[in-house]
Amino acid sequence: MRYLPHTEDSIATMLESVGAKTLDDLFSHLPGDCVMKGPLNLPAAMNEWELNRHMDALASTMCAMPDCTAFLGAGCYEHYVPTVVSNLLGRSEFLTAYTPYQPEVSQGTLQGIYEYQTLVCRLLGMEVANASMYDGASALAEAVLMAFRITRKRKVALSRAVHPLYRDVVKTYLTPLGFEIVEIPFGEDGRTDLAAIQNTSDLAAVAVQSPNFFGCVEDLTGISGHAHRNGALSVVSFTEPIAYGLLKNPGSQGADIVCGEGRSLGLTQSFGGVSLGMFAAKMDYARSMPGRLVGKTVDKNGRRGFVITLSTREQHIRREKATSNICSNQSLCALGAAMYMACLGRTGLRDLARINYNKAQYFRELLNKAGFETRFESPVFNEFVVRAPRSFEQAYNRLAERKIVAGLPLAEYYPELEGCYLMCVTETKTKDDIDGFVKEVKACLNR
Repeated sequence: MRYLPHTEDSIATMLESVGAKTLDDLFSHLPGDCVMKGPLNLPAAMNEWELNRHMDALASTMCAMPDCTAFLGAGCYEHYVPTVVSNLLGRSEFLTAYTPYQPEVSQGTLQGIYEYQTLVCRLLGMEVANASMYDGASALAEAVLMAFRITRKRKVALSRAVHPLYRDVVKTYLTPLGFEIVEIPFGEDGRTDLAAIQNTSDLAAVAVQSPNFFGCVEDLTGISGHAHRNGALSVVSFTEPIAYGLLKNPGSQGADIVCGEGRSLGLTQSFGGVSLGMFAAKMDYARSMPGRLVGKTVDKNGRRGFVITLSTREQHIRREKATSNICSNQSLCALGAAMYMACLGRTGLRDLARINYNKAQYFRELLNKAGFETRFESPVFNEFVVRAPRSFEQAYNRLAERKIVAGLPLAEYYPELEGCYLMCVTETKTKDDIDGFVKEVKACLNR
């Protein structure tokens, strides 16, 4: 992209056209604490090796993977990525900056997307899946918008047990458009309490997450039944798709739209970086889906081929007919997820999910013996909430200094859960890791 500098005259012209006198006036709507005043506090210029050394020194002050031991999930889980996935994904025909999904360019890439869609449908128990979306949070927002399009209603019930950041993204999407969000509280068991919306009418959808933000497995059959009895759609999101290797998938429990984050399927954590939005629905709603679908067909000679069969984005059709402004998909990430699922297979995924489940149960029992209290007694998958002993906050900070992350404090997101922590364990932690962590926690508590 060319660099286009602005002259003083051009800046003055632009300010005049929008009715602002200065650049500060132009940004006056921003909250004060989001505006930097004064020059950037940058050190003197460095050469390349000095800069690398400086960055390494900064990185060493942070508690980041893989140099730390983290019992942290909360939507981003540490999973082992088989070497075959990263090896295949690095092949030049896949790893390209060009978008090679045009039918005339790459049958291989189109087949990869088709296989991804097929595997997503099987994993989630749905009838149709799109070629992927940006991330789990935007996928949930798009799912709610899709429910509005289908039902022509303007109100959604959203569980407070959905990931807090996902709920923020949904609010960002819906608030400017005038849609109404009704928050559903969670009960003493950590699961969505539908009693709060028994008398709420005119809902487009009931949206939940399972396993939810607390790791609790929701009663999706009951939630879907409630939604359908009230003329609403059942929207189910997730942050941990590996759970469906062991748990009943949302499709078999009545969900109409299923969406979530697919990073656990063969992608690295890379906080804030690469992500994968998974999106699937019943076939009746295929034409209301955002993004694009790749289908299988035959050419005039009867040979198998793959082609984009549905793309309801504004680049291909009139803007007012578009279902979404999603103009791309996470093709490389989706391909990685397809490779991961194909490598594991149905049996491997179930075995992996079982390992995650068993380790979480063992971890929770060990923490209970160490003085922690299980906050929610519902069935969980690979993470859970515990109330810590009063002296744990100091221990938490001491452990962090030793590059051990002892779960996620929940008070920032849920003030009523002050003193509670969300703990997570996956297949990457051995029994020795878990035992050693609990031993470290006990030692810190006893200081």
